[in-house]
Amino acid sequence: MIGRVAGRVDWRGADHVLIDVRGVGYIVYCSERTLGALPGVGGMAALYTDLLVREDLLQLFGFPTLVEKEWHRLLMSVQGIGAKASLAILGALGPDGVSRAITLGDWNAITVARGVGAKTAQRVVNELKDKAPTVMAMGELAPTAAPEAGVEDAVIETAPARVAQAPASPGAQAEALSALTNLGYGPGEAAGAVAQAAGETPQADTSALIRAALRLLAPKG
Repeated sequence: MIGRVAGRVDWRGADHVLIDVRGVGYIVYCSERTLGALPGVGGMAALYTDLLVREDLLQLFGFPTLVEKEWHRLLMSVQGIGAKASLAILGALGPDGVSRAITLGDWNAITVARGVGAKTAQRVVNELKDKAPTVMAMGELAPTAAPEAGVEDAVIETAPARVAQAPASPGAQAEALSALTNLGYGPGEAAGAVAQAAGETPQADTSALIRAALRLLAPKG
């Protein structure tokens, strides 16, 4: 299985890029958000990839982080969500937005994705809500898929056996979630509080997120 491609961008389409990897061109389909972040033709790019295999079709889908790739995998597991709908959701919300929407049960936020209706959005929230804390705990994995500066020869790498085993540098949300679970809060309620706090203060660091989440978790009255 192809888990990562890195090379020169030879072509940019409306929903894909052609990446030259040592003379072999790989067509990689991406969300609008990911495409917008990639360099122009001639630039070096790298993406974590997920290979879709069907009887009459092989398609590669690309993601800048392993967290986003994991969300794609989970979204695809929901009935009614294919690769196109998954990319639309990730393109509209980004991985952090998907985490917040699903954790908070905000299915209406998911309907902003092109082609995703209310019933499908509700199904996404219902089926993935229990899995959101695990993905959030992965944090912002580092490094991203971007190739190192000055690298001329691109590479193809096989995917790790488990996404969660990749080297990680936890982000503020992941660290806050870990702190709250260590304090005895359940993964679900901790994830919900962190997601809400992150939505209200997107630039907050770990300490600020923990304080805000604790205020949300404090007994009312």
